[in-house]
Amino acid sequence: MIQGISYLNSLLDEMAKQWPHNRTINIVCHGHSVPAGYFATPYIDTFHAYPHLLHTMVKERFPFAVINMIVTAIGGETSAGGAERFESDVLPHKPDVLVIDYSLNDRHIGLSKARSAWESMLQRALEQNSKVILCTPTWDNSYYEQNELWQQLVQHAQQVRDIAGQYDVALADSFRAFERNISEPEELTRYLSHVNHPTAAGHQLVAQEIAKYFVAR
Repeated sequence: MIQGISYLNSLLDEMAKQWPHNRTINIVCHGHSVPAGYFATPYIDTFHAYPHLLHTMVKERFPFAVINMIVTAIGGETSAGGAERFESDVLPHKPDVLVIDYSLNDRHIGLSKARSAWESMLQRALEQNSKVILCTPTWDNSYYEQNELWQQLVQHAQQVRDIAGQYDVALADSFRAFERNISEPEELTRYLSHVNHPTAAGHQLVAQEIAKYFVAR
């Protein structure tokens, strides 16, 4: 099943400790251009991208914690590429929490290859005792056409939900967060800065989805 908001409870207890009993907490965001901070390509707005927004939210709730927000995302990458460099680029950071976000680009490799890559990364992270939060995709402008690309995005979102349930990890359902906030096509313009990159408002939706697991102590 997909984990509820208590998923990080044991870690949150650690994060609430004060010096000298506290420790450094590593949160790693692994994925494509969205967590990397691309807005209107090639413009990168790190401080309005969801890893930074999440960092701010978590620090407000856990003021005594030392938190490293580590971004290992690469623009244009699929989960297949992310899986290939997982051992070298992600695991050495010893993530306490790992966020994975690849579905926008995974349409290029299809559902089967994407599932294999996600499961490979997930299994290796769990073996290292990391807590894992999987992200469904943010929206792109294929929503306007409701075309094959859009249907593929819907399918990848569902696959991520299925994987989260299968492995009993947490889900940040960015796709449904967009759905809750968009009832008419023109409303998507508030959340897209580019063909497939969110605005700061879109990143805020993702950060809030992830932050729901960081329940204040």
